[in-house]
Amino acid sequence: MALSLSLLSKKHINAYTYKQIYAYMANSTSETETTRLTITWSKEADHALRTFLGSKGMKKGDLSKFIEEAVRWRIFHQTVREARAAFADVPSDELQKMIDESVEEVRAKHYRERSRRP
Repeated sequence: MALSLSLLSKKHINAYTYKQIYAYMANSTSETETTRLTITWSKEADHALRTFLGSKGMKKGDLSKFIEEAVRWRIFHQTVREARAAFADVPSDELQKMIDESVEEVRAKHYRERSRRP
């Protein structure tokens, strides 16, 4: 059973469990690479969100940014929850050792890649 959770940069979050591999690229699209999404939700939720955004000084265009960030956090938290469930039966000292080894491996790989750059 292997675990690798790594934050390589502010743009990449990778989580590997023995069941699945999940890689998420935060901010992976440029401003020109957007897609439209039509959602249906209650008037109450719409009013609550717009009131909240207004109270924070956000404008109409910030609604998309807020929803995108909320989706990213939801995906991240769900991935963490699944990883915790997958390793719930692993003793904490063994899990910490697996995490430390994974972090060391990722750092070494990152360092090797960095040193190869001209």
